[in-house]
Amino acid sequence: MARTPLGPGRAAPPPEVMTISDLAEYLQVSKSSLYKLVQQGKVPGQKVGKHWRFSRTSINKWLDVSGMQKSG
Repeated sequence: MARTPLGPGRAAPPPEVMTISDLAEYLQVSKSSLYKLVQQGKVPGQKVGKHWRFSRTSINKWLDVSGMQKSG
């Protein structure tokens, strides 16, 4: 899901529930790397049917604990 720009150099904040594509963009990693991490249980997520979903709150907590807090 693409986010609508808010102006030069500014994008809308990520949604509260993110797809794998949203999360890859948020973390600035490739989707293939993210799939590997998720399947290994290293990233908190929930599979809904065939699709992964990620809570922005859970991801931010995970980043805090792992020492990789995203600025912004």
